[in-house]
Amino acid sequence: MKKISSLLFLFLLIISPAQGKRFFETGEVELTNPIEKINLNFTNDLPLVKVSIDGKLYNFLFDSGAPTVISNAIYTELNLQKEHTSKVKDSQKNKQEQIFTKLPEMTVDHVIFKNIGAIVMDLSASELGCFKIDGILGANQMAKLFWRVNYSENSLEATKDLLNFKFDDYETVVPFDPQTQKTPVIETKILDKKIKLTFDTGFTGRIKISDSDYDPKKVKQTVETFGISSVGAFGAGKPVSGFIFKISELGFGNKAFGNEMIMTGNSRLIGNDFFKDFTFIMDWQNKKIYMKKIKNNPPTLESFGFGYRFIDAKPVVAFVFKERDSPLEIGDSILSINDVDLDHLNQESACHYMMNRVERDYKTIGIRIKRAGKVMDLRLDKKEYLN
Repeated sequence: MKKISSLLFLFLLIISPAQGKRFFETGEVELTNPIEKINLNFTNDLPLVKVSIDGKLYNFLFDSGAPTVISNAIYTELNLQKEHTSKVKDSQKNKQEQIFTKLPEMTVDHVIFKNIGAIVMDLSASELGCFKIDGILGANQMAKLFWRVNYSENSLEATKDLLNFKFDDYETVVPFDPQTQKTPVIETKILDKKIKLTFDTGFTGRIKISDSDYDPKKVKQTVETFGISSVGAFGAGKPVSGFIFKISELGFGNKAFGNEMIMTGNSRLIGNDFFKDFTFIMDWQNKKIYMKKIKNNPPTLESFGFGYRFIDAKPVVAFVFKERDSPLEIGDSILSINDVDLDHLNQESACHYMMNRVERDYKTIGIRIKRAGKVMDLRLDKKEYLN
């Protein structure tokens, strides 16, 4: 919630039950040790792991909100067989026809997965190509083991026996309902409504509910927004109105959290901006998530009042706070921020500035924009909202 100038990324993928529960049950796993310590790189609010396939190293996203995915390149290089094709929906409700296949073997450090069902996707399109991800280690694969995650220490561990993890001091226990692809869905209450949220380690944001869940009569403070605030696996959705607001209490399982921040959109999710304050264990056998708080970072909303995305290596205003006298509009071209030229970038440098926002560590910025052929110089102050 502190990074409203950048887009939230949601690698959520939804498979219909009709596409076959059996496909996501396939596969086996072998461990060398009782507890396997796995390389983890938590960067840009996403957990990444190194994966070996046919002797070659790849970069995979550790994503509980999606099934296992491999790139088109891996599918072609290994000459894999197509099981079937079917439509897959992303977090922005975009649908694409995808190939379903089986991956004969994948090694993650000393963990060996065999015959895992996987979806074949183009992972180089849109802004997602900047992450240089070759695949997703997804929920159907995770469900075969118990996982303990600590983003702050880049720690990821796996075991076949839950008793190998000591978790007596994990104060929060959250039951979940695994979907067809094994994605865990938890239940909470927001604005007096029972709402199911996908427990999604592929979501860079905090908590998101659908537009239909929002009730302005039950919210004391809110920030109204308009535009595109997030990008899914198949790209961005359409600009829409939305809200960011706080609630006094949010309950998960046996624990309640006070003063929580929520945003609206077209998905119901809880993500890494929330998880990074915890060590957590994912247990598909007992359908529970165990959480121990290790940091206390109350959610805050600081922003210059806009967000932007890169289209053809050029930054464009894609998201604004609807405030009186707001100087920016959707579609404004950003020529520079603090005299850093953003108008003559190649794809590599555009990716650099997408990941490392020029304005990130500033309280005040100078921004030059172009609108309808007219160039304007503006000065913006970062504000704190909903305090």
